[in-house]
Amino acid sequence: MKAPVLVVFDLAGTTVEDRGQVPAAFAAALAAHGITVSPDQIDRVRGASKRQAILQLAPPGPRQAEDAARIYASFRGELAGRYATDGVRPIAGADGAMAALRARGIRVALTTGFDRETTGLLLTRLGWLDGIADTIVCGDDVAQGRPAPDLILRAMHNLGVASPVAVASVGDTTLDLEAGARAGVGWNVGVLSGAHRRDAMARAPHTHLIASVADLLKVWT
Repeated sequence: MKAPVLVVFDLAGTTVEDRGQVPAAFAAALAAHGITVSPDQIDRVRGASKRQAILQLAPPGPRQAEDAARIYASFRGELAGRYATDGVRPIAGADGAMAALRARGIRVALTTGFDRETTGLLLTRLGWLDGIADTIVCGDDVAQGRPAPDLILRAMHNLGVASPVAVASVGDTTLDLEAGARAGVGWNVGVLSGAHRRDAMARAPHTHLIASVADLLKVWT
């Protein structure tokens, strides 16, 4: 089977283990500002730009943008603390899958709803800051986060890939799959190693559902 020229990966839950640090950091940051949200509310914004997610979770009002900025600062601190305490580990097989793709001449992009500073912290802890991917696109690099296709389109632009049909998008949330569909990618791959269960992922637009990125190369064999 013909392979893509570019594979665009999500970060947390897709290539990096998500042991609940992100939703826990959301809940703690919101609680610190007197806002209580349910796990279902947080689940619905998994995969989105973290700034946009907080805007959606913060109560509306004339100071919503200012409140969201303060909550976001709290979220970054909460998340950094959790990663420092719990450690950061790649999904088993993620390093190998990305290395195998690049060895075949297939470009690799990492995309995330985290801002550039948070992403740098995460990738440094993983030892992925240099050499793991051909481009890294963060939430603050684009106008809109998922489910908009902007992260995928920016990765394509950065690497000079013109046709989305030659691109594969890989993610663990329904918003990842919606973004892939909106971008028009040739392979819209959902992994079941992260935020959303099979039944939810199956209802979202996709071409493949696989257990984890460790199984990704089987899509093209």
